[in-house]
Amino acid sequence: MTQKSPVLRAVDAELVGKLTELVARASAAILAVAPDALDTRLKADRTPVTAADEAADAVICEGLARLLPGIAVVSEERPAGAQAPGETFAIVDPLDGTKEFVAGLGEYTVNIALVTEGRPIAGFIAAPALGLVFRGVEGRGAERLALRGSAEPVAIRCRKNPAGSLAAAVSRSHLDAATSAFLDRLAVGERIACGSALKFCKIAEGAADLYPRLSPTSEWDTAAGHAIVAAAGGLVTTPSGGPLRYGGWQHRFKVPGFVAWGDPARRVDAFAG
Repeated sequence: MTQKSPVLRAVDAELVGKLTELVARASAAILAVAPDALDTRLKADRTPVTAADEAADAVICEGLARLLPGIAVVSEERPAGAQAPGETFAIVDPLDGTKEFVAGLGEYTVNIALVTEGRPIAGFIAAPALGLVFRGVEGRGAERLALRGSAEPVAIRCRKNPAGSLAAAVSRSHLDAATSAFLDRLAVGERIACGSALKFCKIAEGAADLYPRLSPTSEWDTAAGHAIVAAAGGLVTTPSGGPLRYGGWQHRFKVPGFVAWGDPARRVDAFAG
């Protein structure tokens, strides 16, 4: 039986502020876990989890229950069971890039997205080690701001018609042969390797032109970044160029892959030719 939930048509400034505060509090919870208290172990799917993942997850799920009562929360650390999450739901990766986090790299993030009728309408990505938050809301644009302090947010936009060869953000841990071949076909001049959803942020702030991943991944890895790229003027599609939809509980919230484009006019079918 499908769970009923309200359809969230818009995200106002007050909710944007509170969700920004929430990713900041989750970031603080991660940073508060001492390196010798990580308790790193493998889950059933052979991916790592730590006490920091669980601390951030607890902060976020409590905060979302208070801010958005009645709206389901799908988190990597507590994925929904055999029931659809509803028309509107939140999807969360409390610590994206756990491998990088455990390795002492700063390329990890906290991801929260709000999804309505299959599309992500708001995304919030905090990078605790970098002291940054990226956020984007449908119809309101995208911004980068300091995780702590009172500095004003900076509006960010994807870059259009880049001069010369393209720059691609690529996964540090999951660069597969199909994705490499796609980049070769486009004659990409620069490959910017990093972990987590930071790759979407590089598209949104104009530091890279595309980010392809042609192998399956989870919705909580992509939804927040998708929303931010779209709000910054970019586009995220399936590898074949179709719309990337969310809420696939029947497939355990997996997507078949994607390509994020800074300039929608540049998009091509990753499987063509």
